[in-house]
Amino acid sequence: MRPQPLLNLLHSVAKQTLYPNEILIIDGSTNNETESILKQHPFKNLNYFKVDALHRGLTKQRNFGIEQVSKSSEIVCFLDDDIILDAHYFENLIQTYTEKPDALAVGGYISNEVSWEKELLPKDRNHFYYDGWQRTEPSRFKIRRFFGLLPDTEPGFMPTFSHGRSVSFLPPSGKTYRVEQLMGGVSSYRKNVFDKMAFSTYFEGYGLYEDADFSLRLAKTGTLYINTSAQLAHHHDGLGRPNKFKYGKMVIRNGWYVWRVKYPNPSLKAQFKWHATAILLTKLRLLNAITSSNKKEALTESFGRVVGWFSLIFKAPKVAP
Repeated sequence: MRPQPLLNLLHSVAKQTLYPNEILIIDGSTNNETESILKQHPFKNLNYFKVDALHRGLTKQRNFGIEQVSKSSEIVCFLDDDIILDAHYFENLIQTYTEKPDALAVGGYISNEVSWEKELLPKDRNHFYYDGWQRTEPSRFKIRRFFGLLPDTEPGFMPTFSHGRSVSFLPPSGKTYRVEQLMGGVSSYRKNVFDKMAFSTYFEGYGLYEDADFSLRLAKTGTLYINTSAQLAHHHDGLGRPNKFKYGKMVIRNGWYVWRVKYPNPSLKAQFKWHATAILLTKLRLLNAITSSNKKEALTESFGRVVGWFSLIFKAPKVAP
């Protein structure tokens, strides 16, 4: 349902120093606008598929797309439609599999969402520091520090009580870092990974955290990386996304689900910290209903989080083994 952002992405693909052998568009739109715009703007090696309601939804469309991939392909890349690639994105991404022969998956790096600079001394609590770089520490992490709820793992790894630092806390150093979580819309995998694994259909529709679920399961079998030299820009597009109440419920319920994927039997201390962090972040989001410009969105999402949290008491998600 986002034909223009998709076209912008494809124009950036056309400028790649390493052009894909195959481009698959798996369209879950309920109208024909995407199909129409692709007919007006043809691209080399592009195959278009319009899926019906049975295959509609992020994880279902990913699984459908994998089935269409050429048997000769060795690496499968996934791209969300609201991003723009750096001209060397595929070249740098694919090179990682040569440099890291143990890699089962490699993620790209979003370069336009966080402002980083080289580390300055003395250090302070207003910044997050990593590998000689610094970025502004988000207010939610400052408050979590006060309550002793900071993550106990490196960025890209899930803490014992979840609620970790995402790969956006890795700096634009040009280095390749080992992780266990990838962002689905800027990810790539060895094709043979899908001989034994598929994206979980637990995540219906928008599928929040489906990428975390898949990469956490994959990380149990081998090594995943982020290459910070494989860069792209994310231009967030609100079309096709769920309403904020449903989103808030997914933040809690799907967040609980992926936590249990990594830690099926967490300690009592980890359970307490998971719930304490979830409640704290819900309160902070509720505060945004007073302080932010999008007051209605913040309030609606907060209610969704509250409903999602109470729903765990009565009907927690069943985590697939």
